[in-house]
Amino acid sequence: MSKKLDRLCINTIKLLAAEAVQKANSGHPGMPMGAATMAYVLWTKFLKHNPKNPSWLNRDRFILSAGHGSMLLYSLLHLTGYDVSLDEIKNFRQWGSITPGHPEYGLTPGIETTTGPLGQGFANGVGMAIAQKFLAQKFNRSKFKLINHFIYAIVSDGDLMEGISHESASLAGHLRLGNIIYLYDDNKISIEGSTELAFTESVDKRFKAYGWQVQRINGDDIEELEETIRIAQKNVFRPSLIIARTHIANGSPNKHDSAEAHGSPLGEGEIKLIKKAFDWPDETPFYIPGEALEHFREAVKVGMEVETEWNLLFERYRSKFPELAGEFEDFFSRRLPDGWKETLPSFSTQDKPIATRAASGKTLNTIAEKVKNLIGGSADLAPSNNTNIKSEGDFKFQSYSSRNMHFGVREHGMGSILNGMAAYGGVIPYGGTFLVFSDYMRPAIRLAALMELPVIFIFTHDSIGLGEDGPTHQPVEHLAALRAIPGLTVIRPADAAETVEAWVYAVENKNGPVALVLTRQNLPILDRGSHVPANILEKGAYVLWQPDEKKLDILLIATGSEVHLCCEAAKILKEKGVNTRVVSMPALNLFEKQPEEYRESVLPSQVKRRIVVEAGCSFGWHKYAGNDGVIISIDRFGASAPAEILFGKFGFTAQNIVEKALSIL
Repeated sequence: MSKKLDRLCINTIKLLAAEAVQKANSGHPGMPMGAATMAYVLWTKFLKHNPKNPSWLNRDRFILSAGHGSMLLYSLLHLTGYDVSLDEIKNFRQWGSITPGHPEYGLTPGIETTTGPLGQGFANGVGMAIAQKFLAQKFNRSKFKLINHFIYAIVSDGDLMEGISHESASLAGHLRLGNIIYLYDDNKISIEGSTELAFTESVDKRFKAYGWQVQRINGDDIEELEETIRIAQKNVFRPSLIIARTHIANGSPNKHDSAEAHGSPLGEGEIKLIKKAFDWPDETPFYIPGEALEHFREAVKVGMEVETEWNLLFERYRSKFPELAGEFEDFFSRRLPDGWKETLPSFSTQDKPIATRAASGKTLNTIAEKVKNLIGGSADLAPSNNTNIKSEGDFKFQSYSSRNMHFGVREHGMGSILNGMAAYGGVIPYGGTFLVFSDYMRPAIRLAALMELPVIFIFTHDSIGLGEDGPTHQPVEHLAALRAIPGLTVIRPADAAETVEAWVYAVENKNGPVALVLTRQNLPILDRGSHVPANILEKGAYVLWQPDEKKLDILLIATGSEVHLCCEAAKILKEKGVNTRVVSMPALNLFEKQPEEYRESVLPSQVKRRIVVEAGCSFGWHKYAGNDGVIISIDRFGASAPAEILFGKFGFTAQNIVEKALSIL
């Protein structure tokens, strides 16, 4: 009877998925049908979760990295008792539903991360495993295993083809993240046909070379699945990959092992044939056998019991370790410690010029002394990005409570790993590289914005100012490209003081990622005695300098390293009788969020003569320059030469700004 019930439950998953795709006339029915057995075994026999509290801290994390098979996950969520109704299943892929084409974090209860772009979920899981290891080593004590669970995922051929899986799997093996258990849906079918067309490597050998435990099984054998998952759970020093040979559209008489089942509905006729094969009532759409539903819903009772046990454990923990318990709660609620801003570095005009990347490093280290869950590193560029926390050791095997991450030369993997860390919770993750390499990270940055994850991206060497490395390393279009991502706050501070405030904003921000864009070259500290304070940075733009408030002839608008050039030009123009306002505009999207009155006060619409100065492409600046304005930018690739030569050759000088100003007055 148990085997019969198992098969009934598996068939329920298959038909729910197939019928939802058919009703939507859109989707991927084959993967959910092929992976139904291993998903059923994992969710009913191993997964530790509470459907009535999807955010319970010590739950196992489950990621459907093969996000195109989303109906597999939605079926499981509905059947096991999450707040995903049958009507939502029927409303798959429709406007306003919580069952979109690919799983979306924050929209559907029980979804741990947004997947769809293949490989992202794979890498997110590595980030979750890292966050778990850090928090477990910091807070767990003998007999008090507050953080004690696994990171599970179902991954596909496509996930393993994407380069990001190589990057993140390599790091996971190096770090010996034994809390990872991934089930590989080895159905040997992709959109174009058999994977033999393009994917013939030995996945076994590849992952063994990474340091993973690898097992091969029949993905439709319940007993074999149970045995291999138990073996994986016991291997605490190596991440596990279970290669499960499956068959796409398993159970479909005519679409079994067919590429047609990958991204197209099976057809009404085929659904009827499947129902007949499964002995299913043909006249009842979205039929769920009562016996199967009762079995699935046992997850609610079990989940509430395991969470109740954990809550009692935490109360005993609080009695014995009150300070740790308080810190634990602060970490997961993102409460910052009292007085964390009191020791922030300050900079004055008496200080020597300093690169904003160096000021960032000083600020990071000061904040890290107080904010103990600030954790991150660099893609092998820490000495250049200034991302090391000097008082901390390296995050590595058996030193998981240290906070200096070494991601290696793996920018794409780093971005998605940071996303996974943020989605897991309890940590404030950051990662650095050169701005030009943000191209490698763009898919991850975009998903961080889509999920509204508070990840801090640090991008240094922000312009032609990096000098002799030349156009291959000099970002030109990258600021515009990053600003185009909805929900990403891009901050390019003008000096060390603005850099401190940029960090304050990034750490306090809870609603989306922040990109700090920083210089390699030294910049003077702007005179904050006669200028407005730097903490107005949170408004995105502000009036930095204007000698005559009654009369205004021209606006000079700049970001980052070009702001001080505008200040120099303004002083020259003042001597020539030109009344000038200098506007520092470190974060365009923050400025756009301000009330119209404030925006008008900074950039008065009646002042048509404007000059925008930024050592990047002009794209996006015409809105602020207007028809009568001038943009001093670089709409070509750079060149290899010392930075001061390049700034002169490309017109980023106070004298050129003065000449442009006089020409339009």
